[in-house]
Amino acid sequence: MKKILIIIIVLMSSNALGHMEHYKKLNKIEMDIFRNGELIGYNYYFFKRKGDETIVTNQIKFSVKLLGATIFQVEGYGEEKYFKDQLISYESKTLQNDKEKFVSLFFDKNKFNIKGSSYSGDASINNIVGNWWNHKILQTDSQISPISGSIKKQVVTFVGKEKIEQYGKVYNVDLFTLKSKDMRLPKDKRLDFNIWYDQENFQIIRVSYSRMGNWEYRLKSFK
Repeated sequence: MKKILIIIIVLMSSNALGHMEHYKKLNKIEMDIFRNGELIGYNYYFFKRKGDETIVTNQIKFSVKLLGATIFQVEGYGEEKYFKDQLISYESKTLQNDKEKFVSLFFDKNKFNIKGSSYSGDASINNIVGNWWNHKILQTDSQISPISGSIKKQVVTFVGKEKIEQYGKVYNVDLFTLKSKDMRLPKDKRLDFNIWYDQENFQIIRVSYSRMGNWEYRLKSFK
């Protein structure tokens, strides 16, 4: 209980500093995507700033092959715009195999208006877009799918402190689980992640989950 309380206090204190302030010196985050231990793609984030506005662009691409044939592939692009700490818009287009998915979100009078391939309507501004650059994913009880716009209620649980090695670097991290609040959802719709978070750099170092294999997103570099 004491460990959980400490983590909650630290996360709340970090949030009080101003969320985008944590990323003011970042220009790029590179994450590699692995499936069953094999490198299959990447997820990159780029940061641009102009005055009080910050734009975070997201590029993702990976493909799964079986006996030399591609059985599953995703390629997508997204753009989040913030004014100070407030998300004001998000646009994404994703091609999943031959199926097009999209999200168009904008801030409108203390709510988000969403038009997406899985959901269209209003949403609370307490939601965040569920991208892995953003440590606020560990501080909210609801997220918006960056691919389809669906709203997913979640429960985040602190598991413990760990030391992990990745690409020749050693990180002191906090391990969390992030799961759907309603675990009765179909498995392919359910949130069920392990997340390793580095408080010192406000960076998610690794994410793992199991769905048609064992997947990992691993932080390769940030600058």
